[in-house]
Amino acid sequence: MKIKLIVVGKTDQQALESLVDEYLKRLKRYVSFEIEIIPDLKNRKSLSQMEQKSKEGALILSKIKPAEALYLLDEKGSKYTSVQFASFIQKKMLSGIKTLVFVIGGPYGFSDEVYQQAVGKISFSYMTFSHQMFRLFVVEQVYRAFTILKNEPYHHS
Repeated sequence: MKIKLIVVGKTDQQALESLVDEYLKRLKRYVSFEIEIIPDLKNRKSLSQMEQKSKEGALILSKIKPAEALYLLDEKGSKYTSVQFASFIQKKMLSGIKTLVFVIGGPYGFSDEVYQQAVGKISFSYMTFSHQMFRLFVVEQVYRAFTILKNEPYHHS
């Protein structure tokens, strides 16, 4: 199985980018993992929230292939402990899914079209995080999930 993280907008904080890169290196031992960045919209400030969600949604959906399982990282999604998230990933691997896709949307969330395409939604917390920091959290939790599945000492329960 392959895991893809689609994000809207680039990270302009080098420290966060370095940490994400560190976890991407670690993940190579376990799974093919890639981050696909959708550039920020041009003239974003002149667009309404709905227009922005719609345009970002179209770009997100253009990156999804029919056989890929799309999960939105959304505040209204299912919440998991790290061990439960590891189990979720294991079930997806065993189900035969070729590519598991997680998406971090733009500042206003996802368009209705993106919600309709999604298989499910996952929330990491009741709190709100910056999109840039959240990328790090996702990559770290996927890494943690694989160390849990391999019974390695990174995660202490």
